[in-house]
Amino acid sequence: MTISPESLRFDADCMWVSLSDGRTIGVPLAWFPRLLHAAPEQRNACELSRRGMHWPALDEDISVAGLLEGRGDQTHMKRQAA
Repeated sequence: MTISPESLRFDADCMWVSLSDGRTIGVPLAWFPRLLHAAPEQRNACELSRRGMHWPALDEDISVAGLLEGRGDQTHMKRQAA
C-alpha cells in the first residue's frame, strides 16, 4: 500500500501533511531550507503526487517515505560528503 499526501499546510515553523491513511504529520521547516526561506506563495505552489510533493519553482521534492523515516533535506548532507 502506498501512502500518499492528500493535502498540506504551513504554519510559522512547520509543514503539516495529511496522508491517505488518516495521519497528519508535522515536520519543522528548518529540515527543508528551500521551504523555510520561500515566500508563502511559493510554499503553496506545490504539486501532490502518489509518492510525495514537488515545488517546481523551488526545485524541491519531498517524499512521503522520507518524511515517515524522519529525513530532512539531503542536499546539504551530500555536499558535506563530497
